Amino acid sequence: MWKYHITVKANAKQPVADALIGNYPNPFNPDTVISYSISTDRNASIIVYNALGQKVRTIVDRSHAAGKYHVKWNGKDEMGRQVSSGVYYCRMEVGRFVETRKMVMVE
Repeated sequence: MWKYHITVKANAKQPVADALIGNYPNPFNPDTVISYSISTDRNASIIVYNALGQKVRTIVDRSHAAGKYHVKWNGKDEMGRQVSSGVYYCRMEVGRFVETRKMVMVE
């Protein structure tokens, strides 16, 4: 099981809305940091898909307190294999809120 480090901005104002802010850097190789915010205490998931719409990796799937978060993705799939160069999509779901952002992996 791969572990991800999630950081929270402790002194940040409570977010007004749920948001998938995006990733930095973009394009990336091999790591990128995905930023997002949660407006109220609830479960959130962030999943990476390839350009064909196939699930590559579940990055986050847990309960969150309201706040701003950052999670690092190491560019690996569920089996721990490094993904190839190409376009990937980061999808965040929080309740009925869904947002997707494009990410580009370069070698």
